[in-house]
Amino acid sequence: MLREILELVFITFIPALELRASIPYGILKQHMDWVDVFIICVVANILLGILVYFLLDKFVHLVIKVKVIGKVYHKFVERTQKKIHPYVEKYGTLGVALFIGVPLPGSGVYTGALGSYLLGLGYRKFFIACVVGVIIAGVAVTLITLFGSGAWNFFIKNV
Repeated sequence: MLREILELVFITFIPALELRASIPYGILKQHMDWVDVFIICVVANILLGILVYFLLDKFVHLVIKVKVIGKVYHKFVERTQKKIHPYVEKYGTLGVALFIGVPLPGSGVYTGALGSYLLGLGYRKFFIACVVGVIIAGVAVTLITLFGSGAWNFFIKNV
């Protein structure tokens, strides 16, 4: 059982896959209980988002110490943050949560953390958006997996 859990966590940590791949893998390939798979993948994905945001902050602070990179970074990011600040204040947390929650390629906690950081959303607001968005994605992917595999089995047996 530990091996299966570690596989789910590993798949969840892969960029572009996250729980969009680990939930179907756990339910359909490993034949684990969907509740267990949901909890494991959602918790792992939330922890991933927090880790990515934290490491991104540390990495950026380290890299911008190089003068050339620092000048370009500050010019670009500060200008962008000033332009978008009113929208981030109005839709920030909800917008990031929906972005993370939509189970489509290119969305998820990696890109949500990067976008939140660059837009200056803040750690606390990102954490809330991450939790809400991952739960939305987890519910959507779990339902699609359960109903999709059930529909597939229904049509295959009856055809």
